Amino acid sequence: MKISTKGRYGLTIMIALGKQYGAGPVPLRKIAADNELSEAYLEQLVAPLRNSGLVKSVRGAYGGYMLTRHPKEISAGDVIRVLEGPIQPVEGIEDEKQPQRELWVRIRDAVKNVLDTTTIEDLAQTEDDDTEHYMFYI
Repeated sequence: MKISTKGRYGLTIMIALGKQYGAGPVPLRKIAADNELSEAYLEQLVAPLRNSGLVKSVRGAYGGYMLTRHPKEISAGDVIRVLEGPIQPVEGIEDEKQPQRELWVRIRDAVKNVLDTTTIEDLAQTEDDDTEHYMFYI
């Protein structure tokens, strides 16, 4: 399964909103500028997130977007399913023969588990720096 920019940038939106949860709406232009992304593209992605009930929009000069639930109640899997569709490493798993079918089911279940147990709160709390935390010597 390959996550496209839709899923990646959708998570970027949700993480930004998770970091600002409770502080009011966040304009998409701020999220776009902070992450060096196209505001127009983020506008396309936020529509399905709004339609699915994960975010809500606030109009006006101080408007923007907000999460509809606490960040700990929204999983990465929720966002990926809205933007990418079902989580399937291979299409037609049901039609596969053993032992391949068992492998694909195990991979699918492992990916689902990671996405469904990782919350927006988890992602919003990770450090923003890109520094390595481990030093390797050869």
